[in-house]
Amino acid sequence: MSYKTPNMMTIREIAQTGLLSEYTLRYMLKEGSLPVMYVGKKALVNYNKLCEQLSNLEAPNKKR
Repeated sequence: MSYKTPNMMTIREIAQTGLLSEYTLRYMLKEGSLPVMYVGKKALVNYNKLCEQLSNLEAPNKKR
């Protein structure tokens, strides 16, 4: 059985990658739409699942 260790990062570390802003990440955390695990009071985000979640989003259709 093969198991891949998740890449867990803090919100600030993910913001430094340029994927999303720190404000957006904190908003998503508050909204409950961030794949997160708490260690004490620190929120660690599963970076791989977040990237997968963002790639599965559909762009809204613009009507003219």
